[in-house]
Amino acid sequence: MSDVTTWLLDTDPAIRWQLLRDLTDAPAEEVRAERAKVAETGWGRRILDLQVDGQWAGGACFPGPDWRAPRPIVGDPDGQPWTATLPTLRLLREFGIDPADPAVRTAVIGVRESSRWEHADEPFFKGEVEPCINGGTVVLGAYFGEDVDGIVTRLLGDQLEDGGWNCEAEYGSTRSSFNSTICVLEGFLEYERAGGAIAVADARRRGEEYLLSRNLFRRASTGEVGDPEWLTYSFPAQWHYDVLRGLDYFRSVGGSPDPRLAEAAQQVRDKQQPDGTWLLENTHPGLAHLEMEDGDGKPSRWNTLRALRSLRWCDAATARLA
Repeated sequence: MSDVTTWLLDTDPAIRWQLLRDLTDAPAEEVRAERAKVAETGWGRRILDLQVDGQWAGGACFPGPDWRAPRPIVGDPDGQPWTATLPTLRLLREFGIDPADPAVRTAVIGVRESSRWEHADEPFFKGEVEPCINGGTVVLGAYFGEDVDGIVTRLLGDQLEDGGWNCEAEYGSTRSSFNSTICVLEGFLEYERAGGAIAVADARRRGEEYLLSRNLFRRASTGEVGDPEWLTYSFPAQWHYDVLRGLDYFRSVGGSPDPRLAEAAQQVRDKQQPDGTWLLENTHPGLAHLEMEDGDGKPSRWNTLRALRSLRWCDAATARLA
């Protein structure tokens, strides 16, 4: 067992079970047993215990007006807070928490019955207006077994001519955004896999082509890097795009890697440190429920896990062709 594998195992069940599944080919029974611990102990249990009256922090996308951050404060109080229901459920999904666990079902039912969007008081699983929020909500509804067909229908209508999505489209933008597009793509993929009633495969592939035609980080017009922040890796990514998030998305799609992923894969590979880890580089400022890493510039278990499994997928395809 490598030093990096040992380091990744020495952490929370949320990381351990994914390591066992994605990188060690552990028996399915061992993976299931470790995954079950996510809702029972550690980060997952701590977050479940923070839900009050069917929400986290008293709000859907943002904390409610009466919510106060616990002391000591975790994260940057001057940034966008990440403690409300949407980012919290996103984090639980990133943990791979079992949607069928009774405590998880109770929490999700609470959200369905009590949480409403700040935009116009819509029920949580009916969605909002911005594609990045709606894409994230589709991910959650599909993953946790809630009806999000109405949001899917809206997102299909929101797809732009170039294949992607943009939260600024309601203000006249006709060009897609990497940030919005990755949120919707993740939602559509989860929805398909959950057996959603509405066909989204064609729209998903058009959105994927939007990213692939730009090698996951370049402008279509000039070939230049679209945003330097896309080359720095964060966790949780929230609604932000970066190359590692994009590559890990295509890994989750599966199949043989498109040749246009090669440059992005090399960009991820070049970020590996001499000790075999990847760093946390771009924490998005804001209040958080807990600290999972040691801060920017330090080795990141989450980024290391995601980079290793994405590159493993790419390398396996290369080996098959050799």
